Amino acid sequence: MEEDTDYRIRFSSLCFFNDHVGFHGTIKSSPSDFIVIEIDEQGQLVNKTTNGPIFKISEIQPEPNNFPKKPKPDLQNLSFEDGRKQEVNTLVKYTDGDQNHQSGSEKEDTISDGTSKCEEKADVLSSFLDEKTHELLNHFACGIKEKWLSKTELIGPPPEFSIGRILDKNQRASLHSGIRQKFPFLITVGKNSEIIVKPNLEYKELCHLVSEEEAFDFFKYLDAKKENSKFTFKPDANKGHRKAVHHFVNKKFGNLVETKSFSEMNCSAGNSNVVITVRFREKAHKRGKRPLPECQEGKVIYTAFTLRKENLEMFEAIGFLAIKLGVIPSDFSYAGLKDKKAITYQTMVVRKVTPERLKNIEKEIEKKRMNVFNIRSVNDSLRLGQLKGNHFDIVIRNLKKQINDSTNLRERISEAIENVKKKGFVNYYGPQRFGKGRKVHTDQIGLALLKNEMAKAIKLFLTPEDLDDPVNRAKKYYRQTEDVKGTLSLMPEFKVRERALLEALHRFGMTEEGCIQAWFSLPHSMRIFYVHAYTSKIWNEAVSYRLATYGARVVEGDLVCLDEDVDDENFPNSKVHLVTEEEGSADTYAIHQVVLPILGYNIQYPKNKVGQWYHDILSSDGLQTCRFKVPALKLNVPGCYRQILKHPRNLSYQLIEDHDIDVKMKDPHLDEVALSLLISFDLDSSCYATVCLKEIMKHDV
Repeated sequence: MEEDTDYRIRFSSLCFFNDHVGFHGTIKSSPSDFIVIEIDEQGQLVNKTTNGPIFKISEIQPEPNNFPKKPKPDLQNLSFEDGRKQEVNTLVKYTDGDQNHQSGSEKEDTISDGTSKCEEKADVLSSFLDEKTHELLNHFACGIKEKWLSKTELIGPPPEFSIGRILDKNQRASLHSGIRQKFPFLITVGKNSEIIVKPNLEYKELCHLVSEEEAFDFFKYLDAKKENSKFTFKPDANKGHRKAVHHFVNKKFGNLVETKSFSEMNCSAGNSNVVITVRFREKAHKRGKRPLPECQEGKVIYTAFTLRKENLEMFEAIGFLAIKLGVIPSDFSYAGLKDKKAITYQTMVVRKVTPERLKNIEKEIEKKRMNVFNIRSVNDSLRLGQLKGNHFDIVIRNLKKQINDSTNLRERISEAIENVKKKGFVNYYGPQRFGKGRKVHTDQIGLALLKNEMAKAIKLFLTPEDLDDPVNRAKKYYRQTEDVKGTLSLMPEFKVRERALLEALHRFGMTEEGCIQAWFSLPHSMRIFYVHAYTSKIWNEAVSYRLATYGARVVEGDLVCLDEDVDDENFPNSKVHLVTEEEGSADTYAIHQVVLPILGYNIQYPKNKVGQWYHDILSSDGLQTCRFKVPALKLNVPGCYRQILKHPRNLSYQLIEDHDIDVKMKDPHLDEVALSLLISFDLDSSCYATVCLKEIMKHDV
């Protein structure tokens, strides 16, 4: 893929707010030169070791009220397909099944067991339904079956039959299950205590691929939802047909079951056929072989800890921890992303893992340049932005003046730091927000997602850079062949996101629906990250345009924040004020109060040239009608506001002399004594130290 020249020009148009000269220097010469420590909501540095005990599982006795109740599904507004998915989750689970997987020869035992349960469920219909309703239900079911057998297409919306309102919740649940077990070709939907019966169109679709008998048995198996049971379709020698069955089951029920093909020897014919076996997906604690006490009685355990990592990409760290703990990456939550080439300290929370279990992997993860401490039990996960800010301890090496600058270097450094300390810096999103790829940035993927171009977004995600390493070799292979399975075999294990997406593509196929499912293999925080990268890039360009057009004056049509204590982006529209002509003329507001909107569906735009600029950019990017919602990926982007200027807090610095003569002789721009700068400061959440340093040095860092 060729580099988007227009994109690069637009992105490079960042400007400075201060007018000092600046200086040159090098940051991140080593990870220890760039230390980042999260500041929690109480204002404490999270690297401070607490003296509290490490809680053991036997000591954890959370109150029932500490655990959030599962929200009731809004069945009134469910679509036909959504209704099916919601209802399948309300089934009564069997607990008397064999805990081991059954072999193919045991299929009849599995089905007969399910049938005996079905007979019990069918009796429920006679118990709870009067004779007339029961008869009408049978008549409705027979009518649907006859139309399907006669291959008569149902015209218009699917027919419905109402059982009536059933006020008792347990009775309703029994009826839902009983109807679906007796008539697997029907589904039931709840609506204000009323049970509505409809034809199961997924059942009819499966009948086009397998026999009606197999479809009947499959949906009974699916509805019974018996743990550790399996269902096997009839032997099938046609590979293309088997692939179609795999895709149907995974597309419709991939979040509930998984399919695999096995060879089955046909003794009479002397050859082997292949059968498709369906199993319910194991729960996370089963996959990790976690002891039962950690997830007993439906209680969810949350363990908080401080993670220290060195020169490690954050998602790689999470992927490694997930493997060691037997959970999935989305079980981890955090308040913010952290740099790779640095030593970073941040709070994390992991679900379904006890403090004791996390403590047990300390030695293993040290080999990966990670440590965990301050391990403790908490009641909930973290969310992005749930921190006060970050503290930075940074060393800038190889200091030198700008070319043709005759002023003393010490004076230049002091002038630059004091200037930014007093006046602040432009609050740009830093380069980490957009990735370091030269060919594709994360915001380009976000733009494709906002335009519902799922396949394009995947191609961007898997676009290789001009580097010869295992990751880019795998991406190059995909670009040349689009062979998902082969690419997956080449992709290194530590590339958790890439492998998750490829595994989903392999399971669901390269169709539009398959691409959607592939994006769903990434946690919500990662899907929304790409969209936020796009909105962040637009904000960067907007603030550059605002400062170039109006400078440091607050003018009519600007937006200002009326709350002086705001230190993040989560303030409502009620706190945002549109500057009037009179207020602009009277200089009522200062430049540090000006905010600009971050794109979304719940924001207002400035009423001046900047507002028109936003509309022009959205139009040129093909988003003039965008509602900033991607229903297919369950992404909603309400938008918010961001202050155009920020100030570093608690800033201090120290110049250290470097008496290495060899270094001084090699560089004529150095003063008599080579210097390194140690600088420390705090920034609010979502602010970037590299952006602050760039303003201080007037030089790319």
